[in-house]
Amino acid sequence: MKNLANCTPREFLRQTNKIRKAVANWLTLTKVMDIRKRLPQIPDDATDEQKDALIEDQIKQNINAVLDVIMDEHPDETADLMGLMCFIEPDDLDNHSMSEILGSVAEMLNCQEVLDFFISLARLGNVRIFADAKQ
Repeated sequence: MKNLANCTPREFLRQTNKIRKAVANWLTLTKVMDIRKRLPQIPDDATDEQKDALIEDQIKQNINAVLDVIMDEHPDETADLMGLMCFIEPDDLDNHSMSEILGSVAEMLNCQEVLDFFISLARLGNVRIFADAKQ
């Protein structure tokens, strides 16, 4: 199955632009970036160990909230986005199996050059993909 790791340069650029637009809409719809910003309430007198435990718990809560919103509240949009990574248009998505799509997405995610490209795009857009919860 075609994906961003095994396509031609022109296909890559066109599909990446489709994905970029879909991700922007998906992020607005799901509010994933807002969920990721949730911080724990840390008492002023908390020890470093207590602070670390509260931060770790908040990270787990945030991950669960993100998974709930992308898989339970917005599964169609999330599946459409995964399909775009495999050059599958949303209206053709149900003609493919999840194992077929997941295998292709996994291949793409294992391609460091593709990941580096998306990280560079995010930096250009001043969007932080990976955030340290302790900041």
